Amino acid sequence: MYVCLCQGVTDGQIRSAIQGGCCTYRDVRIALGVGTQCGKCACVAKQIARETLGEEMQNGQDASFCPAVLAAS
Repeated sequence: MYVCLCQGVTDGQIRSAIQGGCCTYRDVRIALGVGTQCGKCACVAKQIARETLGEEMQNGQDASFCPAVLAAS
């Protein structure tokens, strides 16, 4: 599903960005441009990023891939 119409970003692209190394919503925003134009998608994009990061941690993903997660814990 499209999350950001302005930049043409889908939920799958957000999940892929996190699986590819983005550790925070800010990283996703920089990588994909989501939420940088009108901003209406920011809440949904943040929610998808949080859920995906949580899933990565629950699935046993080593937190060392993401220094920001280590600093927050």
